[in-house]
Amino acid sequence: MPVRIGMAINGKLDTNFSEATEPVSWRQVSDVLAAAELYWLTTVRKDGRPHITPLIGAWVDSQEGQAFVFCTGPEEQKAQNLAASTAVAVTTGVNTWNDGLDVVVEGNAQRVTGLGTLTPLADAIREKYRGEWDFTPHDDGFGHDVYIAHVFRVAPTKVIAFAKSPHGQTTFRF
Repeated sequence: MPVRIGMAINGKLDTNFSEATEPVSWRQVSDVLAAAELYWLTTVRKDGRPHITPLIGAWVDSQEGQAFVFCTGPEEQKAQNLAASTAVAVTTGVNTWNDGLDVVVEGNAQRVTGLGTLTPLADAIREKYRGEWDFTPHDDGFGHDVYIAHVFRVAPTKVIAFAKSPHGQTTFRF
C-alpha cells in the first residue's frame, strides 16, 4: 500500500513481475499522465463487455487531489456505459517494449458540473492542447453552440506503472 508523506506517494514494486529492483516514483507516473496527448478509456457496457476508446483529457491537481478529466457527449457509448457503471480504467504510455513507462489508472468516473469547477478544467485542456481543443464551460459541461458534453473526473483508486528496461511493475493504491 502506498504511503503518503506530505505530497509524496510511495508505490510497491511487484517482484513477481519485475526485473527492476526499485519502484518508479509517483513523480514519474504523474509526469507521464500530465504529458500524455492521448489516453485510452475503458468503460463497461450494460451486458458486461468492455468498451475502449481513445480520447483527449488532462491530468489535473486540485483541492480534491490529482485526477484524470475528460468529456464525452451524452449520446456516446462511453456516456451510456457510465450511466450504468462508473468503474473505468484510463491507460496511456508508449508502444515500445524496452523504453518508456505505461500507466493504468483505475477508478470511478464522477460527473463534474458547475461553471466555477469547469472553467479551470476547460482552461487546462485548452493550454495542454495549445488551443486545438477549446471548450466553452457551462454549468452542465463543455459546450459548442447548443451542444453540451458531459465532463467526468476520475480520481485514482489504483494506479499501475509498467516500467521498461528494466521491466518493473509498481502499484499505487489510494
